Amino acid sequence: MSDLATNTDLDAALDRYRVELTGYCYRMLGSSFDAEDAVQDTYVRAWRSFEKFEGRSSLRSWLYRIATNVCLDLLKAGNRRARPMDLSAPQHQASAVLNERPEVTWLEPVPDGRVLPQTSDPAEMALARESVRLAFVAALQHLPAKQRAVLILREVLAWKADEVATLLDTTVASVNSALQRARATLDGGRIRASEPADPLDADQAKLLEQYLTAFEAYDISRLTTLLHEDAVLSMPPFDLWLQGHEDIAAWHLNQGIGCKGSRLVPTTANGMPAFGQYRPAASGSGHTPWALQVLEISEGKIVGLNAFLDTARWFPLFGLPEQLDETDEVQQRA
Repeated sequence: MSDLATNTDLDAALDRYRVELTGYCYRMLGSSFDAEDAVQDTYVRAWRSFEKFEGRSSLRSWLYRIATNVCLDLLKAGNRRARPMDLSAPQHQASAVLNERPEVTWLEPVPDGRVLPQTSDPAEMALARESVRLAFVAALQHLPAKQRAVLILREVLAWKADEVATLLDTTVASVNSALQRARATLDGGRIRASEPADPLDADQAKLLEQYLTAFEAYDISRLTTLLHEDAVLSMPPFDLWLQGHEDIAAWHLNQGIGCKGSRLVPTTANGMPAFGQYRPAASGSGHTPWALQVLEISEGKIVGLNAFLDTARWFPLFGLPEQLDETDEVQQRA
């Protein structure tokens, strides 16, 4: 029997693994809320079956086994998380419309603190951030569920092949084959590079400051100079996405002109820099939530502007204010 003798011992042990398990489930499911639910279900199942846990494996391995089964059960429905770029070609600003697809389950952003356990190893931390980037998690959604689990366990969490085989009740040869196929699929998808937000180097910090200043001044010409020539703008839950300087600039000056006068509050999401965007309130006083902007940066330019518009979900999750009044804005400027 395990040396976890009391309920308090088990509670403490479960709490110790919560963040890393949430990160694992997030990579599997592509949803911050589904990941939290999956971990909760994992813990419920662990409590119910704990008397049968005989300590033949570590508690951590046992929990990952349960979490994997929870995720595989959820993925049987076949609904993979998607980004607008997965579903259609880019539109052009002149004819672009905001079309919501209720049948699509969108890839969701996640706060770093929910999925990235702290470690003193810089290389380990860098890999963890890399593996929750939107582009990487989106690419994972194209893998069959068990290939997804194998790739995450082997390449992200550095489990040995025999450990993964035991967890999945399969053979080492099967694990190695699944990993090879998963790698080939990801390599074929050409995941776009993006740099982590923490820690920011001097050039990244300067770029983000320039972006914030240009966006709040609504100087679209200046903002455009910060974008890669084939940068992408997307706005879930709408399927619209635009690519390139011309269309992104024209969007902001036409359909998106309501963003003029916005204020931005810095945060991080998916290991990348992000901002809570607040547009001028209809009352004329203060600013109200409009979007969680997640920026993808590569080689000194912004390559992705991901504006998640369901602020009722995202702002509480990221601890962003419900609104900005004049006092908040003065403090932010200071």
